[in-house]
Amino acid sequence: MYVHVPFCAKRCGYCSFNTAPLEDGSMVRYLEAVQREIDLLGALPWASRIRLGTIFLGGGTPSLMEAEELAAVLDRIRARFDVVADAEITVECNPESVTRAKLEGYRASGVNRLSLGVQSLDDAILPRLGRLHDARGARAAFEAARDAGCANLSIDLMYGLPGLDLDGWTRAVDRVLGWRPDHLSAYGLTLDAGSLWGAAGIDGLPAEQDQIDQYWHLARAAAAHGLEHYEISNYARPGFRSRHNQIYWHAAEYLAAGPGACGFVGRVRYSNVKATPRYCQVLADGALPVASAEELSPRQRLAERLLLGLRTADGVPTTWLETRLDGDRGLRQRIEAWRAEALLVDVADRVRLTEAGFLLSDALFVELL
Repeated sequence: MYVHVPFCAKRCGYCSFNTAPLEDGSMVRYLEAVQREIDLLGALPWASRIRLGTIFLGGGTPSLMEAEELAAVLDRIRARFDVVADAEITVECNPESVTRAKLEGYRASGVNRLSLGVQSLDDAILPRLGRLHDARGARAAFEAARDAGCANLSIDLMYGLPGLDLDGWTRAVDRVLGWRPDHLSAYGLTLDAGSLWGAAGIDGLPAEQDQIDQYWHLARAAAAHGLEHYEISNYARPGFRSRHNQIYWHAAEYLAAGPGACGFVGRVRYSNVKATPRYCQVLADGALPVASAEELSPRQRLAERLLLGLRTADGVPTTWLETRLDGDRGLRQRIEAWRAEALLVDVADRVRLTEAGFLLSDALFVELL
């Protein structure tokens, strides 16, 4: 289950996620609504057959919740659904919004994985992004999480940022890897629609080759520190892959709660009302806040399984790709060209992208769709 917590103290310039300002009373209204939504989901005829293996609170900034508020949400999920004993329960946190005491409270409520949104360790770049912490605060938050007993700790970084050169990126990567996180997510900046930068633009972006060099430094440095590059943007120590995100990449089922949250059940993909006040009102009226839903065709289902699976180092069964290539001579020729360039390789009965293929994957994914 994914639970979307929309609130942010400040919206970052690059962010295109569904967020809302934290105003007086808004958290209380949201918590009432999301617990009501969990109740309604739990009352659906098929809900008793659901077993939840992961719970992920994302945002927004979920760490704006106090420990008792987060505990109430988790308690309501456990009351309505069968949650496996060793479920992975993740909370996204911003460095400036956590303390050791708060994180100890999260741990006491059952949280066993934290994702810390560091993004950068450059104190000249962080304010430009809209971040409210500095490099020292990021390290302090990491240490607070370890002191609170978190043994599964992920760090988020971004490359391709305005003003970020290869030397600055190298220093940040090497410092973070020196902290010995269990998991590292690194995303290249994209100017998505819905973000401030996507609408207004931003100057000082690194050249394309500089961004490529930043990608390769991370890949090599992470490998040197024993982290597996198991998905395009994700690295993990052995045994610390994100179980929750692997559900998405395996095109498996997941429930969703919260404004703008998206779920996938059976062959149906659905999304909730985005605006937080409207989301709360729909639930106050006693209805589920589903805004749209579609049933995927077999062709759509296959395309999604290919695209999501090829994001991972495990790849996909060769038979899936062959089914997609059947009758499409042009696409088959392009796939063979990828194989000839060692961007795509066959391993036993599976096919996967190489490290270089990960870097160019978007071009292939467009073809597969």
